[in-house]
Amino acid sequence: MDINIKNLQVTLLESETTVDDATNAIVKEHSSVNTINQVAIVELIGDIDGSTASTVQEQVLPLAQTGGRILLDLTQVPYMSSAGLRMLLSVYRQISSHNGQVILVGVSEEIRDTMSITGFLDFFTTRDTLDSGLEALKVKASLPT
Repeated sequence: MDINIKNLQVTLLESETTVDDATNAIVKEHSSVNTINQVAIVELIGDIDGSTASTVQEQVLPLAQTGGRILLDLTQVPYMSSAGLRMLLSVYRQISSHNGQVILVGVSEEIRDTMSITGFLDFFTTRDTLDSGLEALKVKASLPT
């Protein structure tokens, strides 16, 4: 099992509201303000089973910071055992408890079917591609090449 974790800095553009100290009037800035948010992209490669699930969990859980955003790229995960499903649920609970978001990207049909049958799929937002996963988080970014 290979685990590749990338932190992607995403710049969100949003308008800023300020108060003019001289007049106490609310001033809405029409210019953009850059806010840097971290999106952790975790690329998993190989089977996630009893021998690898704990390693994945140990590396992903520390990324669950307050308001954190995590994309788990499962494109190269052909098999996931019940231990892998428990790991995903644990990650989901940890991230949710910190008001964060987790998106699963590239879930194979076999794993999706298993998650659906067990009810695990109801907990997750899934997308087919990394770009659509970022869109689901409502961020725009250029992925590093």
